[in-house]
Amino acid sequence: MKKYILKRLLLIPLTLFGIMLINFMFIQLAPGGPVEQMMMKMEGSAVSATARISGASSGAAESVASNSKYQGAQGVREELKKQLEHEFGFDKPIHVRFLLMMKKYLVFDFGKSFYRDKKVTDLILEKMPVSISLGVFSTLIIYLISIPLGIRKAQKDGTKFDVWTSWLVIIGYAIPSFLFAIFLVVLFAGGRYLNWFPLRGLVSDNWDSLSWFGKITDYLWHMALPVFAMVIGGFAGLTMLTKNSFLDEMHKNYTITAAAKGLTSTQVLYRHVFRNAMLIIVAGFPAVLVGMLFTGSVLIEVIFSLDGLGLLGFESVMNRDYPVIFGTLYMFALLGLVLNLISDLTYRLIDPRIDFERRQS
Repeated sequence: MKKYILKRLLLIPLTLFGIMLINFMFIQLAPGGPVEQMMMKMEGSAVSATARISGASSGAAESVASNSKYQGAQGVREELKKQLEHEFGFDKPIHVRFLLMMKKYLVFDFGKSFYRDKKVTDLILEKMPVSISLGVFSTLIIYLISIPLGIRKAQKDGTKFDVWTSWLVIIGYAIPSFLFAIFLVVLFAGGRYLNWFPLRGLVSDNWDSLSWFGKITDYLWHMALPVFAMVIGGFAGLTMLTKNSFLDEMHKNYTITAAAKGLTSTQVLYRHVFRNAMLIIVAGFPAVLVGMLFTGSVLIEVIFSLDGLGLLGFESVMNRDYPVIFGTLYMFALLGLVLNLISDLTYRLIDPRIDFERRQS
């Protein structure tokens, strides 16, 4: 097992390098890079200032904008572009930029954001509590609901309990998280009816003055609706996966033999079926957690005004903020690879019969 762990640890840098290289190449092909974005903003500001000084009407402002962009700025535009390219590091060849970036990333130096005047690490640390709160709470609640419910549905397969819980699962799966989040805002967060829950932020403004119990209560109060919105659509798939996995194992020969030897259904379930059926469920945990931390919470963060990593990543892509894009990508890719290794080790804890070294050989 030690050799297998060592091999996996050695593969992490190579896999991470490949992920970063592929994404780096694709990002370079996207039109409208940070230099173009910055020039458009600077030219737009110059046009607005000129229009204000001249006191022109809207028609005259458009004329000023046209003159500034194509006539007065023609001599300066190329110099400005070269200056911005040098400032952002785009005056170097593409392979040199990639190697310099990876060299810095080895020591977790992600540079500074192009637009926020902050280090990427500071931005990630600043936004991380929101995304961790949403991701961890949502994932734990989903697993705590889905696994017992899925096991119970497998035991009661075909009964009334299985039928009506299946309807609940289908409804939960059919409702998008962001749509359910809007419904919760309208109903419980002062939209049109009740005003029981806060609409924005992770904590209240007076959080520092609260007691430790008040801080915990306030934190959970703010997390209630966003987490509920993420859980409602997430538990359905895992519930059905758990049910089907347990049903498949319960109809195998070894469970029939165990029951024939006099074991009760509960003993068969938890002594024999459980550890085999749980393998496929444990395998999906890293993907679920990473998805909840990053991609799954983007719209939820927007709706509830939660400034987390999902929103940061979305805004950085829209603004072509390359240091933030690649910094967050690097962190989440590394996190995903580590969680996959932890997932394999969890396999071994659940079922000691699994030997990864023998499989690889």
